[in-house]
Amino acid sequence: MNSKPLIWIGMFVGSLIGSYVPAIWGAGFFSFSSIIFGAIGGAFGILIGFKLSQW
Repeated sequence: MNSKPLIWIGMFVGSLIGSYVPAIWGAGFFSFSSIIFGAIGGAFGILIGFKLSQW
């Protein structure tokens, strides 16, 4: 199976969830913590997408 779509989907979903996490404690979507968590979530999503494509 082609791994690119899974990696892109993982990056999108991971960064979306990571950006939303700071909103739980009241930070906005465009705050610094939201950007940092979005990057971490995107990297985690890429890793998950890659692992799923290898399976």
